[in-house]
Amino acid sequence: MSKTAPEPIRDLQTDHLLTPQNSAIVLIDFQPGQYATVGSATRDEINLGAITLAKLAHAYQVPTVVTTVAVDMGVNQPTVPELMNELPGVDQIDRTGVNSWEDADFRAAIEATGRKKIIMAGLWTEVCLAFPTLDMLEEGYEIYPVIDAVGGVSSVTHESAITRMVQAGAHPITSLALGCELMRNWARSDADLYRTIINDYFRRKREIGESSGDLFRR
Repeated sequence: MSKTAPEPIRDLQTDHLLTPQNSAIVLIDFQPGQYATVGSATRDEINLGAITLAKLAHAYQVPTVVTTVAVDMGVNQPTVPELMNELPGVDQIDRTGVNSWEDADFRAAIEATGRKKIIMAGLWTEVCLAFPTLDMLEEGYEIYPVIDAVGGVSSVTHESAITRMVQAGAHPITSLALGCELMRNWARSDADLYRTIINDYFRRKREIGESSGDLFRR
């Protein structure tokens, strides 16, 4: 017996898994200065996941918060265009502090989404991602760090930060796995949204592999 129809859709608000209706996406400090000091992955490797995350946010209309640090102070540049180009209509919230959760405008933006499941990526892993993750976990949020869309000063700092977040209760995820979780069923009418994104992911992955000589990297 062939199967061509999707299974019944679970309650999109109360599902314990991530859905476009019960989650929000956060991108923290994807700025040129941050990329330049990451040692755990290359810019292209980080963007493989980060651009996919931004595409998912837009395609599935997931509430999205983007924040930067020290742009208004004249110290840093805004979020890199390759990410913002995927997020039309999304504003950037600038801060002075390294911990986004200590910024009133950032907190207000998160609270305005009305979501408790927060999918989050940031540079560096050990500071800009880890600090708000730890604070938000304490305040009852479920945090899902997108591990293939982030990077630290070194592999040691990156991995240590992941361990710290997980021990505190965070739920690590990757960009493609997130896409599958949002899409959920290939027979649904909106599955082509993810098909387009996953095809783009593997095109860019092949380009990275061909450039580095390692088709299996990242």
